[in-house]
Amino acid sequence: MITEFIDFLDKIIWSPPLVFGLLITGLIFSLITRFAQVRQFKEMIRLLFKGEKSPQGISSFQAISLSLAGRVGTGNIVGVSAAIFIGGPGAVFWMWVTALLGASTAFVESTLGQIYKQKENGEYRGGPAYYIENGIGGKFGKIFALIFAIVTIISIGLLMPGVQSNAIATSLHSAFSIPKWAVTIFLVILLSLIIFGGIKRIASMATTIVPFMAIAYILLAVIVIFLNIEEVPALFALIFKSALGLQSTFGGIIGAMIEIGVKRGLYSNEAGQGTGPHAASAAEVSHPAKQGLVQAFSAYIDTIFVCTATALIILISGTYNTTNGTENSQGQPNLIEDNGVYVLNADGSKDFSGTAMYVQSGIDKAFQGDNYQFDPNFAGFGSYFIAVALFFFAFTTILAYSYITETNIAYLTRNMSAKKSNFYITLTRFLLIFATAYGTIKTADAAWAMGDVGVGMMAWLNIIAIWILCKPAFRALKDFENQKKSKGSGSLAVYKPTQQDAPNAYFWFNREKNKDDSHKQE
Repeated sequence: MITEFIDFLDKIIWSPPLVFGLLITGLIFSLITRFAQVRQFKEMIRLLFKGEKSPQGISSFQAISLSLAGRVGTGNIVGVSAAIFIGGPGAVFWMWVTALLGASTAFVESTLGQIYKQKENGEYRGGPAYYIENGIGGKFGKIFALIFAIVTIISIGLLMPGVQSNAIATSLHSAFSIPKWAVTIFLVILLSLIIFGGIKRIASMATTIVPFMAIAYILLAVIVIFLNIEEVPALFALIFKSALGLQSTFGGIIGAMIEIGVKRGLYSNEAGQGTGPHAASAAEVSHPAKQGLVQAFSAYIDTIFVCTATALIILISGTYNTTNGTENSQGQPNLIEDNGVYVLNADGSKDFSGTAMYVQSGIDKAFQGDNYQFDPNFAGFGSYFIAVALFFFAFTTILAYSYITETNIAYLTRNMSAKKSNFYITLTRFLLIFATAYGTIKTADAAWAMGDVGVGMMAWLNIIAIWILCKPAFRALKDFENQKKSKGSGSLAVYKPTQQDAPNAYFWFNREKNKDDSHKQE
């Protein structure tokens, strides 16, 4: 009964109004900013590697690494497989469109995170809860922010870590026969060593791991593409033709193709969901628009680069299925194409759901050549690589969950003494570690579903908030571009808002007082 109710909520929350609402938001924000995510592309790259440091804040590169730690997760492998399974190759095109438009949404929410950040216990804190309360103001703003913080703590801090750790334990056990209890102990120790070190240590680890895992994954995709370079032009043609309904095989599922492509794209790059602003707010910058542009670029990295790498591996292999949305008498989906890829369950049934098996078989086929034949019981290089990739993707996502949860706990306890606030933050860390440990051994479908509902609620709350508060972000962009033009460089831009520009942006009104004497610019 409870599971059915959760599934019912999930369908309502992640219904087309939210999915396409986020997409339309990205489109309108893109038009208002005159596609700043395209015009300022060169500036995004420059700002990514040139930022500021201080004892209170992290660098722009650390901030985007921490943000990508949350964005780049199991969805970049399993999610893309599911998108192609349900929507066909054309779903990849709509994921690209979502990334392009979502970058503008990421800019707005991350800029707002910077505008309304605060200095608490020697560290910068910010995110939707902060900009909702200070930006909207009044009793409504406080209640709105309180709801967002509570929903985030429950979904991101208590439910989702177990889902990620279960993916780690399952993949490592399947590929290397590592006992799940051993994975549990290893994760608990490693996670404890990092998250109890605070934002600095989490950001440091993210800066070390995220670039490595993304580059390694994309590099493998490049190798797979190179080994099958003659097939690449036809694959891109297939993506575009099926996306536009010109490919007869997939023309009948164009509605599902667009919806699943958009949904998976949004779920992957998280633009508009309210997760990115937490990391963006921790950065030390002289102008909020700088971090907004850097975080906009993260949507490209996640979807355009990493998700495309997964998609090409799957499509090159030719070992993917596509459902037409109907089921046969046995409850299995009727497939448009059936090239034999499935997961063989213990009871002998075949699971045709979109899983990492597609990527594994794609890698195996690339290295085994024309003699390759899919065998669900064969563990080739693909299964080993995907197991390692899932470990890094999922583990860094848990680190990001930890910081996001901690930030919202800090928001709820900001009026308490430092001792009490630190107590609740420490308690939350222990609970997250417990949720992670429990997930390695057993994670219920209900936890996945409830986490999905929670993330969807975050998206609803955040998208309403950024529509109410978007003007300060647009003004900040205009101010940054004007200063860049007059001073000849965006590096020299300094944000000095008035109450009219950004109501209640207390940090920036008193920025000189908030700066530490040891603050330095790289």
